[in-house]
Amino acid sequence: MKNSNRFILLSALFVATTTMVYAQDGFKINSSGYFSNYGANVMVFNDMYPEGHQGGLTLVMNSFRIAGNGDVRLEVSQGQWQGLPRMRGRNVDPATNTITVRESYPDSSKHLSGFNPMIYPDFAFNYTIKVRGEGENIIVTVDLDKPVPEKYAHKIGFNLDFFPGTLIGKPWIMDAYSGVFPRQANGPTTTQQSNMQWPGDYNPRGRANINALLNDTAFNPMIADNIIAEPFARGKVFTVRPDDPLSKVTIESRKGDLILYDGRMNHQNGWFVLRTEIPVGVSEGAIEWVIKPNIVKEWLYTPVVQASQVGYHPNQPKLAYVELDERDTSIKEPTLIRVTAKGEETVSGTSSKQWGKFLRYNYLVFDFSNVKQEGLYKIKYGETETHTFRIAKDVYDRGVWQPTLEIFLPVQMCHMRVNEKYRVWHGICHEDDARMAPVNLNHIDGYTQGPETMTKYKPGEIVPGLNIGGWHDAGDYDLRIESQGGESYIQAMAYEMFPVTRTYDETAIDQIKRITEIHQPDGKPDILQQVENGVLSIVAGYNALGRLYRGIICPTVRQYTHLGDAATHTNHVHDADDRWVFTENNPSRELTTAGQLAACARVLKGFNDTLATRALEIAKELYVKTGSGETNPRMAQRLVGSKVFAAAELFLTTGEKEYKDFVLANTEYVTRAISNCSYIGRFEKAAKDATFSKAIRAALPAVVESYTQLAGRSPYGLPPDRGNRSSGSWDVQTLGYHYCFFHDAYPEVFAPDYIYNAVNFILGCHPGSNTTSFASGVGARSALVAYGTNRVDWSHIPGGVTPGTVVIRPDLPELYDFPFIWQEGEYCMGGEASYFMYLVLAAQKTLQQ
Repeated sequence: MKNSNRFILLSALFVATTTMVYAQDGFKINSSGYFSNYGANVMVFNDMYPEGHQGGLTLVMNSFRIAGNGDVRLEVSQGQWQGLPRMRGRNVDPATNTITVRESYPDSSKHLSGFNPMIYPDFAFNYTIKVRGEGENIIVTVDLDKPVPEKYAHKIGFNLDFFPGTLIGKPWIMDAYSGVFPRQANGPTTTQQSNMQWPGDYNPRGRANINALLNDTAFNPMIADNIIAEPFARGKVFTVRPDDPLSKVTIESRKGDLILYDGRMNHQNGWFVLRTEIPVGVSEGAIEWVIKPNIVKEWLYTPVVQASQVGYHPNQPKLAYVELDERDTSIKEPTLIRVTAKGEETVSGTSSKQWGKFLRYNYLVFDFSNVKQEGLYKIKYGETETHTFRIAKDVYDRGVWQPTLEIFLPVQMCHMRVNEKYRVWHGICHEDDARMAPVNLNHIDGYTQGPETMTKYKPGEIVPGLNIGGWHDAGDYDLRIESQGGESYIQAMAYEMFPVTRTYDETAIDQIKRITEIHQPDGKPDILQQVENGVLSIVAGYNALGRLYRGIICPTVRQYTHLGDAATHTNHVHDADDRWVFTENNPSRELTTAGQLAACARVLKGFNDTLATRALEIAKELYVKTGSGETNPRMAQRLVGSKVFAAAELFLTTGEKEYKDFVLANTEYVTRAISNCSYIGRFEKAAKDATFSKAIRAALPAVVESYTQLAGRSPYGLPPDRGNRSSGSWDVQTLGYHYCFFHDAYPEVFAPDYIYNAVNFILGCHPGSNTTSFASGVGARSALVAYGTNRVDWSHIPGGVTPGTVVIRPDLPELYDFPFIWQEGEYCMGGEASYFMYLVLAAQKTLQQ
């Protein structure tokens, strides 16, 4: 839908009397806990995810975030592994119109655990950021608890990151100097000494030195971090977007200069950075900024109409959504338009109702379910008009779930050359997998290795046989056991549930020659070849290590941030750049993988009998050897749940009484945790135990009620997004995927509506003005700029599915067409794309029935 969201300057009287309720003049703290003045909002640490440029001081101009992450920083352009502060407290005081935040930087002996390792300088300090509204201005001050020492001159400052995606090609002014934000980072460059005290090797928190990697400067990540761009300008007053009244913001520094940098010089995922350095010897009043957003009182959020970018089946509920400014009182009736060869005609039989407020907007729900005539349609609301979409019985039969199977999954395949006619997606990669990871290592991206390798291999030794199968995990190249097992299982379930997948053949895959040819049938079901690809990696790891691997990942930060052909990630010979294989002691994950392998063995039987037999053997071994000595009550319950799942799948595969009896013995657990046991319907029907069946059916209404409650929390009939790391549509897809199993087993209890809602959410019915389909290449408008392995080219992989719209806390839905916001745009394995594929297949099957 074309929606520039520009304001319309009607007469002030007309706007005031017919469409809006005016806000109070001047910045005031609103009920959501941030400063608001008409369409301008200043959020102060309502969100806290600085690694994702989300949180800190945030500027929102008329529903678009233009800057964020405002905070004290130890670098000009903050990288993913540089130290970040800890929040100590946040106080909102409406009486004084002030928000105060207390934070601290620990010294170099401290490391934050969690998603990413971080390193700190040897100067520890606390600081306070105070933000207050003063008429049309926002005043920002920073006080330190101790002066900055001489050795940190020019190294510590207050940064505000400006979003590049909407600023490229747009102007700025600094005092008497002006410029235009460039498409890419350009020289000249300069070198800045890093504040970080990094360990002796180039793992941020690693302590191992394998094969003298330190001498290999080609992989030293600090080389990139030390080189930054020369500033665009330096001055006292900075104005961004002086050409656009809706985006214009002026910032004045009363203490120290404002310095404008291009933060993309040392990190492609960097933003433009406005910075004031904290001077040596100063603590109190170290920073004082005056921020003056331009206020357009007449502005009103342009109505957004959200409809499926693909269209609707005649027999499914057909809903669209109108998103409105909460001040807009001029409510109209949406109109459905049929598009024919002779022109356009208005369609009757539709209705709408006001849903109310969700996040920061009001919503209308437009229902045109009664319209069943096949054809082309669009929806109009006032001057806003959607894309043209179809109503047709074959709406899901081509180009919806299929691109995931025929393009995205093949492109993600590791240890493979992947061709698509003239195009080579990537060359054969990672033939040198893998070396045993160092012990006592907390590595990047959540990988850790304990004091032992738990295998016969010593740290640094080559582990043979790992260079086969698997999919690159996401926008990077590691292989996680949960992604490999989870992806294989989803495909296996799709093969069992949906007959249409059993004959779908658009790809030739040769695991011997290591070549995949997209859109070249080879007489084999594509979906079984994908199951095989995942199981090959898991089985190879188990055969080599005598246990499951935790994952396989590159040894260096420089390799981890690799943006290019997967074939150049390592050099294909055994040396310092080989990926590392990690192991772990994780009984719950081992049992989950056992269940996944058991299911995969079922569908691989008759397709690859040798692999199917070995997969089942491993599943049985994991089931037997994984103990139940967990003392933590929560973890013990999780372990029981994983073993019940493994037993259920093993029973479905083997029919053996041992596994059936274990599940039946844990009936109380299953009924109590049934929302997490969506697989149980298949087991219940196969087990044919009347007592168990009665208990399960008695527990089902609670599941229905939980979904009903979640569905009522947003106008879309789905749980609201949580934003941040719980990104976009992940909850929607995960819950929807599990709902499909409940619906398939108990259709008389579970209506299909949640499935349709989840599909439509991914395809365009989601909050915010960007109504694209999260599924790349699927629908009239879709995510054509995504966080995949080709993100540096501002491109996409057809069939990949992004997290989509996230919530900038507390209430701003956001989805930018920008390749470097992972929580909005990253493709991930073990869910996302394949959950979407499964949901569409379930909707298609239900509607055909």
